[in-house]
Parts: sequence; C-alpha cells; structure tokens
Amino acid sequence: MLLKDLPLDARPREKLLTRGPGALSDAELLALLLRTGLPGKNALQMGQELVDTFGGVAGLLHTGPEALKSIKGLGPAKRAELVAVLELARRALAEELKEKPLFATPQAVRDYLQLQLGSRPHEIFAVLFLDSQHRLIALEELFRGTLTQTSVYPREVVVRALALNAASVVLAHNHPSGTAKPSRADEALTQTLKSALALVDVRVLDHFVVTSTGALSMAELGLL
Repeated sequence: MLLKDLPLDARPREKLLTRGPGALSDAELLALLLRTGLPGKNALQMGQELVDTFGGVAGLLHTGPEALKSIKGLGPAKRAELVAVLELARRALAEELKEKPLFATPQAVRDYLQLQLGSRPHEIFAVLFLDSQHRLIALEELFRGTLTQTSVYPREVVVRALALNAASVVLAHNHPSGTAKPSRADEALTQTLKSALALVDVRVLDHFVVTSTGALSMAELGLL
C-alpha cells in the first residue's frame, strides 16, 4: 500500500500537522524523511525496517553511513539525509552545552558523547574542554587505538587545555565492544591525566566510558 492510499488521518505528514510530532511513531517520523519507498515496500515500511535493523532511533543515530548501505532502497540521497539529521542533532546538543553549564544538563552530555563516539568501530579518546563556568569550549578527539598510559600522551592534553584556556576538562573514550565497565587501564590513565592537568590548574571533572547504548560516568562510580 502506498502512503497516499492510507486513510488521511493515518498518513505521517497529515498526522504530524494535525496532532503534532509527538503523535508519530519512530517509523512514521523516518517515513517523512524518506518520502518514498520501493515497489512492494512503502516509506513507512522502510522506516520500520530501519528501526528494527538498528535497534530503534538511538541505534540508528549511532549508525555510520556505511552500515546504512545494508538497507535495500536506501540510496545515497536518503543516506545523506539521515546522516544530516544525525549531524544536526550533534550540533544542537553542542550548542546547548556551550550556552549552559555542562553539569546543568547531564543527560545532554551523555547524549552528545554517544552521538560523537558511540558508533565508532575503533577506540577514540576525546576531551571536552570547559571554561570557568563549565560551559563547553570544544570537543577534540586526541588519540585513536587501544588506550593505555603509553598511547595517550598527557603532555598533548595539557598543551591543548592551555591553548584553549580551559579551566576544566571532561575525558571520554568509547568501548566498541559495547562493555561500559572501566578497565584498570582506564582508571590508571585517568589518574595520570588528573595529576598532569593539576600541575597547570586544570581540573578533571569526569571521565565517561561510551558505548552505543550509554555513557558511564567514572565520577559517579567514585573512580575519580
């Protein structure tokens, strides 16, 4: 069935305009982005396939462009639109963190880090540099690969903190395995960076371990 063959109040566009976006399911919202489907599969069915394949909207947002190629009928234009929505979400969260103290919106921090790091296939170490009001100055990805005390260089983190005139930082790295539990190496690295940054009066406020499904705070675990 084509979308135009659905009852008027069941079509995603009309439903959104009359009842608001909150009335639409995830698949219906995606159908609005996709606009068209394939022979035998309308845009709403394609939207549902995306939800089912990637584990909901959260999983979809943490999916890279290459993985989207696995969905039949999702050509370059539609993939580009979905990736653009992801980038807009990142930018919206970044703007929120730049305007408000970081820890006034703890869920926004987790969402932002998940969008940035959650879907990466390899391990990345990033730093959120904050001003004296705990507002975001910048997020920078500084190191890639297996993270140990020898592969993350405290000197480079200190240099960037000084260059950005940061008063404090939040550390973050992802676990592509999906396991959010910090390792002993993560704990040791955190203490090494905390000591190095303290020498230039820059505080380490937290260290997040990020997966595609969440972001775990080491401060909340008492590991800072």
